[in-house]
Amino acid sequence: MSEEKDPRVLFAAERTLLAWNRTSIALIAFGFLVERSGMLMQMLAAESPDRLPQSITVLVGLLFILIGAGVAIFASRQYARFLSTLKPSDFPEGYAARWGIVVNVGVALLGMLLAVALFLAQ
Repeated sequence: MSEEKDPRVLFAAERTLLAWNRTSIALIAFGFLVERSGMLMQMLAAESPDRLPQSITVLVGLLFILIGAGVAIFASRQYARFLSTLKPSDFPEGYAARWGIVVNVGVALLGMLLAVALFLAQ
């Protein structure tokens, strides 16, 4: 890092973390949508006893949810690694830079909990 104190570096890294947070939430939401679309297809085609399409949508949806949770964990790890390269003087006075990590880990845990709940509901 440079010798002069520039908070824009920290804030740019935090914006990147929040962009990855939005990406992980979008992946989790899309996974939920895909997982539930199998149920909708089964209800619309009630006369067909074939459960294979629903099984495929459940698997693909759960994979999207788990990928979204993994993205949140990876982004948190990268951001924490970046924060460790900064000196204490690089942080604005009283600024809590680690809340972004807490939010991302919370999103990841909730995404994994959602995946487990959807898997057990099958």
